[in-house]
Amino acid sequence: MIKGTDMTIRIFHNPRCSKSRATLALLQERGFEPDITLYLENPPDEGELRSLLSKLGLTARQLIRKGEAEYNELGLSDGSLSEAKLIAAMAAHPRLIERPIVLAGNRAAIGRPPEAVLEIL
Repeated sequence: MIKGTDMTIRIFHNPRCSKSRATLALLQERGFEPDITLYLENPPDEGELRSLLSKLGLTARQLIRKGEAEYNELGLSDGSLSEAKLIAAMAAHPRLIERPIVLAGNRAAIGRPPEAVLEIL
């Protein structure tokens, strides 16, 4: 929750990721207790990904992790792939989603660096 409001903060979290752990710790140090979504276990569907992209102001290509094995295996470097195909790939293979993503109301930020999420709180 954000102090003085009933707005919920949510983090799409991967506990194995150092940036994700650091972002969660930063939020908690500031007195926030975000709802934690372990997105590798409970991945967002295509509709939720579209909503996240809108709130982040990014395209699917900007949110996709290019260093993951699935990126090459699925041929996602092909520049002709549509936004819908990239979103479908992230929904089916959530390791492709850049992390961590923090939501606060209608705003979202990627915790790279972790301090970037403070701008939306």
